[in-house]
Amino acid sequence: MWPSAWPSAARAIATTLAASVTAARIRDESAFHEHTAELADLPTEQVTIVASAVIRELLEAAHPDGLAADDIRAVLTDVLRGAIPWLPTLDPTTVATALTGALGIDEHPDQPRTDPHPAAVLLIGHLADTTRIPIEDSIVRAISEVARAETVEMP
Repeated sequence: MWPSAWPSAARAIATTLAASVTAARIRDESAFHEHTAELADLPTEQVTIVASAVIRELLEAAHPDGLAADDIRAVLTDVLRGAIPWLPTLDPTTVATALTGALGIDEHPDQPRTDPHPAAVLLIGHLADTTRIPIEDSIVRAISEVARAETVEMP
């Protein structure tokens, strides 16, 4: 499913991120926790870069005319409304932090944080459902873009 030219770390991120989103979509709490724990064992910065790229792409697809404050509020409300019934311990601030982080807004970069990956997975699942974009396609584009950006030599 994933390009064979990808390094094993990229394939692990893609596979685990996709499995986490699937678990979130079917509201399988134990599988969700299992797969997001696996994400936490992968290189945090790389997982965050890929998840953020996927979130940005899906937000752009969902809001082609631009993202307004009401749109952000609606995404947060919809994600929380959908997740809290089956993830009652979900901290709403982690979802807001994952969303603003994906948008490049980081108000407190020096503060310790909880694991952002479960919140990012919830956002990705919701946005993929909203846009009807296959999550695997978004993951492939995100990882390919990261790889391309890493190989471009800065002047």
